Amino acid sequence: MRTELSLRAFAISAMALGMMIPAISSAYGETAQEQRQQQEAELPRCTHRLGTLAVVEPETNWWTQYGLGSPEALLKVFAMRSGCFGLVDRGKGMAAIQAERALASGGDLRQGSNMGKGQIKAADYVLVPDLVSKNNNSGGMNIGGILGGFIGGPVGGLVGGININKKTADVVLTVTDVRSSEQVAMEEGHSTKSDLSWGGGGGVFGWGGFGAAGATGYADTEIGQVITLAYLDAYTKLIAQLGGLPANASQANETQAVTMTKPGHLYTSPSAKSKVVRTLDPGMMLYPTGQKDGVWWQVKDELGNEGWVSSLLVELSK
Repeated sequence: MRTELSLRAFAISAMALGMMIPAISSAYGETAQEQRQQQEAELPRCTHRLGTLAVVEPETNWWTQYGLGSPEALLKVFAMRSGCFGLVDRGKGMAAIQAERALASGGDLRQGSNMGKGQIKAADYVLVPDLVSKNNNSGGMNIGGILGGFIGGPVGGLVGGININKKTADVVLTVTDVRSSEQVAMEEGHSTKSDLSWGGGGGVFGWGGFGAAGATGYADTEIGQVITLAYLDAYTKLIAQLGGLPANASQANETQAVTMTKPGHLYTSPSAKSKVVRTLDPGMMLYPTGQKDGVWWQVKDELGNEGWVSSLLVELSK
């Protein structure tokens, strides 16, 4: 009798175990997915800086209607934590700096404040974060339109949109060389609500400090988390694409033009005793080749003539 009862109990246990196996497998499958997605949410790290970056706020402030801070602040967090760029402020911080410098130029600051011209660090690149438009047939709300930002030349036009009903976001990041105005990289990123199955308890949302950086709403709202992961996807791809950037963006670009301040001559060699290529008048623009010999600079003129001119006769073009 006991044997029969034991067999029945064993059979019932086996059936129960068989019913549990799919659920256990599913749970383990979700755990593996969570682990994978957590790994994907880790920010790329750079062993050296790729240059100095200015993050520009998009022209259309689509984020306010979702209770979010500017994506400019979010991308600054990415850039700072990844160690891939130095950051310069061209937003509210710059406005405050200009106000402080106005006090200095007016003589209102204390002696020895050490504030004046020639101290502000130049940006090598401009980063524009925005949203890429979605298919109108996918439903939900879409935000569209051409967006642009211009700093010292065209730095790219972008289009934007979010699908609210399905909690999906497709974003785009554009990096532009400030000196040449060349767009050196553009990447898209995608994220959906399903990407949040790991609960936002690790990876990028484990950092904290989003609100303090001004990126409010991105860590503690569902749509904010979706957009964050989309930008993270784009930023990760962007860093991989930017691996070929020059070590020194300033030196890698064309040398800044100069303008004649006094009449002079273009010589065949760095000596006033050499043959004259042509006469140079005040106001003429010349393009240094980078070659120097004492006070003499090798330059080219607008017509392609090449020669040497005394640096005492020129100034940087404004």
